[in-house]
Amino acid sequence: MTDAALRTFAFPLKPLSRLSSPREVVRQFTPNWFAATMGTGILALALAQFPARVQGLRSVAEGLWLFNIGLFALFSVLYAARWIFFFDGARRIFGHSVVSMFFGCIPMGLATIINGFLAFGVARWGHVAVDIARALWWLDAGLALLCGVAVPFLMFTRQSHGLEKMTAVWLLPVVTAEVAAVSGGLLTPHLADARQQLDVLIASYALWACSAPLAMSILVILVLRMAIHKLPPVGMAATSWLALGPIGTGALGLLVLGGAAPAVFAANGLADYGPAASGIGLIGGVLLWGYGLWWMATAVLITLRYLRQGLPFNIGWWGYTFPLGVYAVATLKLATILPIPAFAVFGGALVIALAALWLIVGARTVRGAWRGDLFFSPCLAED
Repeated sequence: MTDAALRTFAFPLKPLSRLSSPREVVRQFTPNWFAATMGTGILALALAQFPARVQGLRSVAEGLWLFNIGLFALFSVLYAARWIFFFDGARRIFGHSVVSMFFGCIPMGLATIINGFLAFGVARWGHVAVDIARALWWLDAGLALLCGVAVPFLMFTRQSHGLEKMTAVWLLPVVTAEVAAVSGGLLTPHLADARQQLDVLIASYALWACSAPLAMSILVILVLRMAIHKLPPVGMAATSWLALGPIGTGALGLLVLGGAAPAVFAANGLADYGPAASGIGLIGGVLLWGYGLWWMATAVLITLRYLRQGLPFNIGWWGYTFPLGVYAVATLKLATILPIPAFAVFGGALVIALAALWLIVGARTVRGAWRGDLFFSPCLAED
């Protein structure tokens, strides 16, 4: 191992050495950290769907999910403590044009935990896991709608924005409802009552509609912004992957909801609409998946260009993980529907890439958290 590599992973003896006081961990804590729960959660779910049989892989996936619950709880306590003990500093986030967008990471991180209750919890705890998932899902749906409406309203009324400063972080509060819609589609088949199934299914379609069209509109503006003003600063390099998030989630949402709809509609006297929902789900999912290929190829080229300049690490690197992960899961979902083996191969390769990326970003995050230099609130830096 080279000296540079050793320096990358070496830990100082004293924790939080870059902070003036341990209290700064709380004072400087921002919602950006919840992006780590998104990346960890989607890796756990993707590993559980890996197309090849690997001994012990499901146990690793379940362990990651349980770890993610602890991570989400820790971050929730830290962020709540900031509002309690440093209220004046915490409320400045509403006026910040970038950090406020990361409010969306909170419900999206929670959604991966809800999906884990269905993927892992049912086998371990039975119907209790479904009851927990249902209660958390309604909470998550409410938080997603709140983020999707309140943060854009702040953009319209309190914050300062310009086309030249725009990045894909604009997508974060908007895509939350889409992620909740996927969770609702996964939850629906586990519910025993047909009316509850219909309620969750229709609510999930509405959540998808609150998110996907707006996200696609933002992507159009983003293309215009990059054509006119070129790429964002290197510190925002990870945002080049965020566009893949609403596309992959949109595709996955249509596939999951379309798969659940026929049985739910039939149980509620709406059987005539089931085949249409299923067909729209598949065709729409494939179209969005293909659109995602363009964005993924573009993101790879943009990242390679940034690498030539040198990529400084920051907490935003977690933005590489969730979009890639949800696109991988959408690819694997298509592999279960279409008799085309290439989807399973490609989806498996994406999961492997996601796992490698998670290890790199996770190691650097632990090192940065230990030193304390990742605890930084731009809202306070503007004093």
